[in-house]
This record gives sequence, structure tokens and C-alpha cells, in this order.
Amino acid sequence: MLRKCNHCHLEFDTNSLIKTQIKGEDKYFCCKGCKGVYELLLDEGLEDFYAKLGNQALSPVESSQNEGLEYFDSEAFFEKYIQEKEDLCEATLILEKIHCIACVWLNEKILTKQEGIKKALINYTNHKATILFDKDKIKLSQIIALIRMLGYDAHVYDSKIQEQYIKKEKRDYYIKMSVGIFCVMNIMWIAVAQYAGYFSGISQDMKNILNFAGFVLSTPVLFFSGSIFWRGAYAALRFKVPNMDLLVISGATLGYLYSIYASFYGGETYFESVAMIVTFVLVGKFLEIRGKKSAVDSLDMLNATMPLSVVVCEGGEKREKAIEAVKVGDLIEVRVGERIALDGILKSSEAVCDESALSGESLPVFKKYANPILSGSLVLNNPFIYEVTKSFKDSLMSKLIHLVEESLNARPRIEEIANKISRYFSVVILSLAMLTFLVWFFGIYAGFEKSLMVMISVIIIACPCALALATPIASLVGLNEAFKRKILFKEAKFIESIAQASVLVLDKTGTLTKGKLKVVDKIAYCEDFSILKQILAKSNHPIALALLEYLGRDLDKEVEFSRLEQVSARGMSAKLGEDFYYGGNEAHLLENGIKIPTEIQEKFKERSIFCYAKNNELLAVFMLEDELKEDAKVALKSIKQMGISLVLLSGDNHGVCKKIAQELGISEYYANCSPISKADFVDKIHKSGKKVIMVGDGINDALALSKSDVAIAMGGGIDVAISVSDVVVLDDKVGGIREAIYLGRRTYSFIKQNLWISLVYNLLTIPLAMAGYVIPLIAALSMSLSSLLVVGNSMRIKKDCEE
Repeated sequence: MLRKCNHCHLEFDTNSLIKTQIKGEDKYFCCKGCKGVYELLLDEGLEDFYAKLGNQALSPVESSQNEGLEYFDSEAFFEKYIQEKEDLCEATLILEKIHCIACVWLNEKILTKQEGIKKALINYTNHKATILFDKDKIKLSQIIALIRMLGYDAHVYDSKIQEQYIKKEKRDYYIKMSVGIFCVMNIMWIAVAQYAGYFSGISQDMKNILNFAGFVLSTPVLFFSGSIFWRGAYAALRFKVPNMDLLVISGATLGYLYSIYASFYGGETYFESVAMIVTFVLVGKFLEIRGKKSAVDSLDMLNATMPLSVVVCEGGEKREKAIEAVKVGDLIEVRVGERIALDGILKSSEAVCDESALSGESLPVFKKYANPILSGSLVLNNPFIYEVTKSFKDSLMSKLIHLVEESLNARPRIEEIANKISRYFSVVILSLAMLTFLVWFFGIYAGFEKSLMVMISVIIIACPCALALATPIASLVGLNEAFKRKILFKEAKFIESIAQASVLVLDKTGTLTKGKLKVVDKIAYCEDFSILKQILAKSNHPIALALLEYLGRDLDKEVEFSRLEQVSARGMSAKLGEDFYYGGNEAHLLENGIKIPTEIQEKFKERSIFCYAKNNELLAVFMLEDELKEDAKVALKSIKQMGISLVLLSGDNHGVCKKIAQELGISEYYANCSPISKADFVDKIHKSGKKVIMVGDGINDALALSKSDVAIAMGGGIDVAISVSDVVVLDDKVGGIREAIYLGRRTYSFIKQNLWISLVYNLLTIPLAMAGYVIPLIAALSMSLSSLLVVGNSMRIKKDCEE
């Protein structure tokens, strides 16, 4: 006995069908794919689709679409591609067949409704989806199966897989464009003959032949070359989300159907316009993709430089292992010209590395035994062996690559506004187009043909591609240019924040100065500094390191302090036996009842001082100096010229702060600042209604950085800087701060330009189309040109930043 599948309506033997109960009724399906689509449509309230389908049959959902999905849940896949964030997992996917902002909205909406998915963000520019999910509630394979069920496809982001996808996408576009261009070139000759016949006379038989030829040539363009738009339009209708594809297909199909009707009743046909509309929009879409791809290339290139495997030394043997399989403690051998994949410490006697990929510094870095080896470095001179200290996921270069990929997902507020507008734009345009038809047909009595052509022009000319592209394409180019200059924006939204900031708050040590203090003078009332060295050895503060360098690192037998504490922005206190020891600045000693003689304060007032005392007795005072970074003065002068106010906050004494501020031309400065007082100062500026950029070394300034609108960390302490900041200046130069602000302002300026271009375009062209001054062909051309204009304008950021 034969029975129809409830989804595709094809007939099969009843015994071969899958029987299931849905809403108390028996339903039959030929495969799990058809069953899944039927249930999804039911869940979304779209069951009337089958009533509209009538007796027509569909192709069954390909079972192959879900083959191999178990790989996405495998341990190897999880280790390589999934990031763990507390109790959740984060996957970065590439979505195929995304054509417009409505496709993005549709996928985000469906995904976030699923139990277990906490967040789904899709970037329209490069089609990367970042999905945060609970692996105990939903599997990644189920997420990908759902995306495929919607009519899209998803694969994990990998530079090599992505390259294959791009080649496939280009090939598909080339074939469709080739068919479209071939048909348009030939249909143009037919149009020329028709127009010539219109003026000089033409027989009805010849007119019918030309009309049939136009029909034959326009049909493959509309249904084959335009299949990209049909697919998007189908999804728009299916999920009630009008989009750009729906507008293109609506206009082209109305012209096509009318032309068939006119062929039989002697009216004017528009087959050439139908073919040209689809072809022009397709060519424009292809050029738009090319433009977006050129902006993404250098970001993807970063990932492509990392090796996929390394040589591990195990028990005297050398084995090649995938970088994900390498464990902490493994010994790795690297050869000259190879890039280091994982962080570690050097086990060979010496090494020479190029760390320019991280710091921008082109000079070779010489390493000695036990020195740190950073991932992303290039091996120069000689091969060496090092011990792995961090897994691939936790290594520095892997973190940077992940942050670069993530940076595009947090959208600027201005993009969210543009997306909301474009989301409802298509509905408004379809309504205006219908209103235009009614006015022309019933109000002006222009006739059906003229009214229809005006309506088609309105539909075609108003596609919101340019509006949807305005922000993401400019953000992408700006982030790319920033990274070239060793500036890492952790999220695209900070471009907008940094562009609107008016106050720059700066830390001193490690930000404006090199952070490499050296002792230049001292007053000592004792000769034995062994206890002081023991105390200093417990700290990584620049002053402690400088003093150890001066006093010598040779420690006597280590002593056990009964108490040892660090006082933030002050110094250190220790108790040994019955004695108390203090080391730090003047404020720290005063708090513990120890006074510094006035003559010493006068002598050292313009330099950093470190005081050492035992109980109530001052034992020594050390004078330290720190050098300004070479580019600090020029960079800050340039920032002031941008109209940004400069403020210096430092934990150092007043004399040192005053000297540094005067050298750099900073009129507002505050000394002896604790981390809490720095954070309070940022809050105070906020209350005045100003936006603040805070720059620090990422260690002592964490609280103030967290309070600011944009936190910039200098790359000297890269691991810490990444964790506490919004922007990282990887090369540790003050000029990087100026570049970050300049790039943020320029990019934001181009975003606003793009929005104005798209809005002015629509404000000018829609009324012209409604008034009947634009034919459908010109409408298609101008719509494509508006998108290309936005892409081209965004590319000017590159040129603008190079000048």
C-alpha cells in the first residue's frame, strides 16, 4: 500500500515510512529530514505552508545533510575548536548562504530560542557565528543540524576549510554570473531589434519570435542565476522576515510574469529588464563579497601562519604531534624558519627569535637558558629545544587569534540601530510599492503596465543592502588596520567608544616610561641588606626588580618571615622574629611611624625613592630614575591636538610626577595615587558627563581600567593586559595609544559616512522611483552601485591611515 510523506508529498510504501504521532494524529515521513522540517514549521506556526503547497510534491530533505555530524561532538574536535567559558562552551562557525541582514536575524532568532543556547551572534560581513551553549543541554551537532534545516549550512571556522568554502562560493558565483552575462548580451540584441521595430514597423510574427527568444534567454537568468535570491526569498516568506532577496525576486518575477502575459496580448515585454535586474544585482553582490573578503584576508592570514603540528622529543625519540595533542611539560624541537606554536621556556643554552608578530619590534631577541619562549615567534639562527608551559588554547598567539576573531562580534551601538532599521525596511518598501501601484493605477489612470513598472522600480531600488553593510564593513577594515599597527581591539564596539571619548587618563610607570628603573644614588646607614633582598625577592614590582639588580641577586640562606605583606601603591612590610621591616615610599614609612629627614626629602624630591627601615630606625634611602619612552612627547602632543584632555595619575611622589608632566606638557597631574583613588578619579570624570580612556600597564591599574569607557593596556605584560583591557597596544609604544584613538575616530567617521550614503540614497531614489522617473533596469543598477559605494568608501580607511 502506498502513502504520501506528510512533508514532501512523495509516495512510498507504507512499511518504509517513519510513523509518529504529532498533536494526536498519525503522521508519516520518508526520512528523518522531512520529519524534522515538518516539526520545525509546526513549532514556528507555519503549518499553513502545506495548505499553500496543495498537491505539489517537494524534494525530500537530503539525508546526507546530517551525515558526519557526530564528528562535531568528538573529543578531538572539542579540544581543537571549542573554547570553554566557565560552565559554557563557545564555538565559532562559518554560515554559508547568508545573503542579507535578515538572514543573520533569522538564524540568531531561531538559535537563541533553543534550550541550551545562551547567545548567538553572527557577523554579516564575514558570516562568522559565535555561539555560546551548554553542552549538557544541546550538542554542537544538533546546532549545526538546525542551521542546515533552515536552508543554510555551517562549518567550523578554520583557515583551510574557509579557503575551500570561498573558492566554492566564487565558483558558484562565476557560473551563475557567466550564464547571466551571456544571456544579457544576447537579449540586448533582441531588445535593439524590438525598439528598432517599434519605430520602423515590425510584423506580429517577428514580434512573437523576438518575444519568445527574450523569454528563453531571461528564464535561466531568473531561475538559475537568480537561485541565490530565490533561496533567500523562500526563507524570508517561510519565517515571515522580509529581506533584500524578497525585494529583488518580487520585482524581477512581476516583470517576468507581466512580460509573458503581454506576449500573448500584444503589449510591451520587459524580458531584457528582468535579465538585467538579476544579473546586475548578482554582479554587485559578487563585487561586494570580493570587497569584504579583501578586508578579512589579513585577519585570516594570522591564523594561517600557525603550524598544525610540532616535533616532540620523547625518550630520545622524535615524534610529530598535532599541536592540540601536546601537553604541558613536553619538550619540543623547533628548526630555523619555523613559527613557534606554544608558549614555553628555553631548555637549550641559547636561541634567537623574531617576535615582531607580537611586539612589532623587528630586531632579533636573544634568549638564554630558562628564558620564556612565546608562541607566534619565528626561529632565527639555530634550532633549539624548549619545554611547553601552556596548552595550545592558553598560549599567547592562540589567545590573540581568538580575540581578533571575537572582536567583530560585539556590535557597536550604531550598528544595532542600523540593523533595526533595515529589519523593518523591507516591509515598509513593499507597502510603499503597493501604494504606488494603487495611486498610479486608480489615481493617475496610467494603466496596468505603467503602474506595474513603477511599482517594480520602487521595489528594486530600495533594497537595504547598503544600510546593512554600512557599519560592519567599515568596522572590519578599521580593526584590520589597527591590528597591522599592533593594536588589538577586543571588540568592535570599542571603536565607537574610543571615538567619543574626550579625556585620556594615563598611568606613569610602564605606560609613559620604560618601567625599567635603575638606582642612581643612595644614602645608607647600614651595610647589610640581606633581609631587604629577601623581602624584595617576593615582589615583581619594577622598583623591587631594580633594587635587586643594584644590590645583587645572590641571596643568603632563605629566612622564614612570620608575616610578609605587600601594601598596594605603598611598599612591603615583614616581620622576622620580634623585628619589623618596612620597604617602600615615604607614605608607607610615615604610616608606620618612621619619619624621613627633611634634607633627604629635598634631595630626592624629583626622583622616585625607596626607603628601608627596621622597627623605628631608617636604614637606607635609594634614589631611582625611569626613562621616558622615546615617542611619548610626540605622541601626547598629537593626542592633545585631537582635542583630548590629558591627565596623569601616578603612585609616585609629587616631585617625580611634576617633572614628568612638565616634560610631556601635561597640565593636570596627581601624585601618590592608590588604585582606589585612581578608580575614584575616573568615576568623578564620568559624573561630569565625559567619556574616559584609561591607559595602564594592566597590573596595578586593573580597578581604574575596569571603571573607564575604554581601557587600554600596554603590551609589556601581555597576558595580564589582555585579561583586563578593551584595547591592547602590543608594541608597548605611546604612539600606539595615538594610533588607537586616531583609527577609532576615522573608522567611526566612515561608519557615519556610510550610513549617510545609504540613507541619502534611499531618500533621493525612492521618491524618484515612486514618481515614475526610474525604470526597473536603472533601479537595479543604482541599488548595486549603492552597496559598492559603501564598500569602496570603507576601503578608503586603508588609504586614509597610510597617508
